[in-house]
Amino acid sequence: MLGLRKKYEICNNNNNYIWISIILILVLLLQMQNKVLILDFGSQFTQLIARRVRELNIYCEIHPYNSEKFDIDNYSAVILSGSPYSVRSDQVPHPDLSKIKGKKPLLGICYGAQYLVHFFGGNVGSSNSREYGRANLSFVDNTNELFHHIENNSQVWMSHSDTIIEMPDNYKVIASTDDVKNAAYKIIDEETYAIQFHPEVYHTKDGKQLLENFLVHIAKVKQDWTPDSFVESTVKAIREKVGNDKVVLGLSGGVDSTVAAVLLDKAIGKNLYCIFVNNGLLRKNEYENVLDQYEHMGLNVKGVNASDRFLEKLKGLSDPEKKRKAIGNTFIEVFDDEAHLIEDVKWLAQGTIYPDVIESVSVTGGPSATIKSHHNVGGLPDYMKLKIVEPLRMIFKDEVRRVGKSMGIDPELLGRHPYPGPGLGIRILGDITAEKVRILQEVDFIFIEGLKKWNLYNDVWQAGAMLLPVNSVGVMGDERTYEKVVALRAVESTDGMTADWVDLPYKFLQETSNKIINGVKGVNRVVYDISSKPPATIEWE
Repeated sequence: MLGLRKKYEICNNNNNYIWISIILILVLLLQMQNKVLILDFGSQFTQLIARRVRELNIYCEIHPYNSEKFDIDNYSAVILSGSPYSVRSDQVPHPDLSKIKGKKPLLGICYGAQYLVHFFGGNVGSSNSREYGRANLSFVDNTNELFHHIENNSQVWMSHSDTIIEMPDNYKVIASTDDVKNAAYKIIDEETYAIQFHPEVYHTKDGKQLLENFLVHIAKVKQDWTPDSFVESTVKAIREKVGNDKVVLGLSGGVDSTVAAVLLDKAIGKNLYCIFVNNGLLRKNEYENVLDQYEHMGLNVKGVNASDRFLEKLKGLSDPEKKRKAIGNTFIEVFDDEAHLIEDVKWLAQGTIYPDVIESVSVTGGPSATIKSHHNVGGLPDYMKLKIVEPLRMIFKDEVRRVGKSMGIDPELLGRHPYPGPGLGIRILGDITAEKVRILQEVDFIFIEGLKKWNLYNDVWQAGAMLLPVNSVGVMGDERTYEKVVALRAVESTDGMTADWVDLPYKFLQETSNKIINGVKGVNRVVYDISSKPPATIEWE
């Protein structure tokens, strides 16, 4: 009898282990699937879709519609982006939706909505007038989950020249505007929804609510994407990837590389070697100040002053892309020299963030245009023989700051304005000389310190000065001058994808202009840039 009881207990325990294993596997599968896939058809708004999803504390990834780098089984829901193409075009982006439509919760936006009509039995044609700009919903089916808490007259943003003329039989209209009858629809017996407007842009007032309705209430995606969870998972991933190997990281003094350094320090400690290179194009006193900050943070940092080497490589170059490449190549040379002084280093860490990655990937060679080259995307020369680790590769700039805050990084450092990798090299228009660098450093210092003194610094996303390749006539005392012109630039933005110029007080601009002209030898005129992005970019080069 005792033997039978023992056998039963062993069987029972084995069953318990099996059930526990099954439960753990299911939990892991759910964690793997608790993310959203955004298929990109080249829309200028695709990044905004991802940002709005992340604001809901939901992790998402953007992949080109024809990419083979993702496994659909790992995603809980799918969003189809807009596109500059027409579904009626010969070059129409044509994804394979056989594993998605009817099998995963699916939301088509603009082009995505028209695609789901045009290729599934409906009719899309050219609109009588381009449907672009603000519109208001004149009909909303509030009984449909996609439009819970969204009322008639809610403002939306349209951006398309085609329109849905005829719907397939099993498609039901759930929203309209005065000009667009088929503004939103649901496919009957599928968790497939589509809208002809853009919920991701600021002008669609209930856009965030609509995305929450789709992702949280329809797709049942958990809102567990937080800075703390990112730190925990990233530190674990770094340890698993790097092991006991040594890692070298180039610090810039900016938010991205600093947060990357602290993450890596948490993961591998003394095996992280940081190098801060002075390329001679930093802001005034920045080299000394940043080194001091890093040492107080307990990071293992070595400073390398290579100013003369960079200026020599830049001599005579005026083309912006040539200057960027010269700065990038020289940095790699200097960095490689320093990395060789560290025995057995196997990894290079970079502060690459998600917008860098997305802007450097073109859909089908594009609808998406590459605006400018990114110095930290695209790998290394073969001779460096280092593997790459990029802990911030999948997050946006504002998320980087939130991650830094969760790790206790100094708010003043996290609040620093973004600064271009090539530094003053792309803020000095035309060729670069030591004297021009001196002039712009002094001008920039007066401008930035003035913003801080007037409590304007935190109201500005990015600010800086440009040294223009022109001279202007002026008068100082009784003497005629013929000296440089500088342009001041201050913008407000959330991610740098779009930006508006900041309406700085006239008194501040007047005071700043006077200080620059009176205090910086070689400048006799100051102008203020009031261009927004688009059509302008934030930097002039």
